[in-house]
Amino acid sequence: MFTVFRGGRSGAWRVTRFAPVKGASLAPTPALSVVHTLTIALPILPSPTSWRLAGVASHLRYTERPEKSELDAVRAEIGRPEATHAALIPIKKSAAWWDLTQEERREIFEDKSQHIAASLKYLPDIARQLYHSRDLGEPFDFLTWFEYAPEHADKFEELVQTLRASEEWKYVEREVDIRMERERLDAGD
Repeated sequence: MFTVFRGGRSGAWRVTRFAPVKGASLAPTPALSVVHTLTIALPILPSPTSWRLAGVASHLRYTERPEKSELDAVRAEIGRPEATHAALIPIKKSAAWWDLTQEERREIFEDKSQHIAASLKYLPDIARQLYHSRDLGEPFDFLTWFEYAPEHADKFEELVQTLRASEEWKYVEREVDIRMERERLDAGD
């Protein structure tokens, strides 16, 4: 199953901040939609003010059994009603990252950067899902999706700052930070 993120004029998520962090940005859009589908379909006539990114949720790549058990114990589900804030952070890593072996990447990911250990303290307040895009020929290697309640916005900022300060992030060559709020269907009430 593919997950397709489409930036455009309409969608369930209203974009509140659109910031290129490193490398080329995407075209800013006022809204974002998220669709889970069996195929990746391109629009017949793509709009110059929109874009689409696709990824696949996959197995955990650099996680050892005890870490997986810890993560599973505090995992928050995507789609919780109280999680009305979200972030989509597409990331592309450098050729130097991909030239490393799986073991070398694991060493940087967790042994040096503490990616899992540092993230655990923010769960379950922040739900997260990683989508892999590299093997699909997409412009980013990973699409990181986070959802959280408004009262956890500061915790999310802290999490992002912690990850960006790690050794792992030295290998990031392109990153865009898109923040959103869920559109309310009852806005007129």
